[in-house]
Amino acid sequence: MTWNQQLVKMKNKSRVLQTIIDQSPISRADISQHLGLTKGTVSSLVNELIEEKICSETGPGKSSGGRRPVMLLFNERAGYAIGIDLGVNYILGVITDLSGNIVSENLKHMKSMRYEETILVIKEVIQSLLDSTPESPYGVIGIGIGVPGIVNKEGSNILLAPNLGWTDINLKAEIETEFHLPVIIDNEANAGAYGEKRFGAGKEFENLIYVSAGIGIGVGFILQNSLYRGAEGFSGEMGHMVIDIDGKECRCGSKGCWELYASEQALLTQAKNIQSSLKRDDLNLESLVEMAEEDEEVKDLFRQIGRCLGIGINNIINTFNPEQIIIGNRLAIARELLKDSIMEVVDSHSLKFNQKNLNITFADLSIYSTALGASAYATENFLNSDLQENLNK
Repeated sequence: MTWNQQLVKMKNKSRVLQTIIDQSPISRADISQHLGLTKGTVSSLVNELIEEKICSETGPGKSSGGRRPVMLLFNERAGYAIGIDLGVNYILGVITDLSGNIVSENLKHMKSMRYEETILVIKEVIQSLLDSTPESPYGVIGIGIGVPGIVNKEGSNILLAPNLGWTDINLKAEIETEFHLPVIIDNEANAGAYGEKRFGAGKEFENLIYVSAGIGIGVGFILQNSLYRGAEGFSGEMGHMVIDIDGKECRCGSKGCWELYASEQALLTQAKNIQSSLKRDDLNLESLVEMAEEDEEVKDLFRQIGRCLGIGINNIINTFNPEQIIIGNRLAIARELLKDSIMEVVDSHSLKFNQKNLNITFADLSIYSTALGASAYATENFLNSDLQENLNK
């Protein structure tokens, strides 16, 4: 087989697999009709996928006049992927099947994010997920990690994570050495955007922007159904968009950055200043959401954070004219307290042309957007590499 023939076969096999994933249960004949491939080609490729245990046959489907066709299913339990959301004050790990269904999870809250301590907890979380993995033909096929910082284009080094205090960290190499599995590192907002596109609120939209509002703020772009990373892979650092040129100093070295006024950290900092009853060690987002039900001053604080979120979102809308804005990460927990003030700013400041057909919503996946996006990276890397490896045999 020539190299060109191999490429054609790999492309067709990938198309057949994706059709089974998207439309199963489906027959070989329906795949052939859907993709415009010959029945012989489809049958050969399906037989390989069955042999590889990526797909399986199930009972016969409805007849259209002849024999009832054998239906095909994607074997989503052929293997499992790990997704890690490395937050600024937490580590969330999930293990999913190949369709992104969460099988097990592990959440660790962190007070110190020094690298030496954090890497030990990351490894502990990964090991706990590995230990809880069901048996399958391929076992755990890879690990995806979303990090709150700038990652190089190759996905190997965390160049800068200002809210963690990290610079030039090769997390990929350390995790691969420890667990002997392929590791994919990406910015957490990119992973969150991809998670919502694949499994959440963004499934029906081609142009969406995901705003990851946690301790800091990051932004992920899905443009024309593809993740946009920028020329060097550094896009999305809009938490450091300046909204007050003479404002507070930021850890990034600038002043007046958006995340200083509209993040979970901004909420917690301001909460400690509004009344003595809030000055306590267990003050967190969840407790503030609970207090807001009865405390008007706390409710006003959420409105203020919502307005500041709206200012940045307004700038994003006027710049990119997206179909959808998804607000995710930790602040999505407070959606009922934030949404009205966000929309007031957007309604009054965004260009009316950009507001037409614009959908602004909160993440469907709640706190899991980044972890699920990261696990999807690992799954797709496995499926693509598996196709390539079998062609080369």
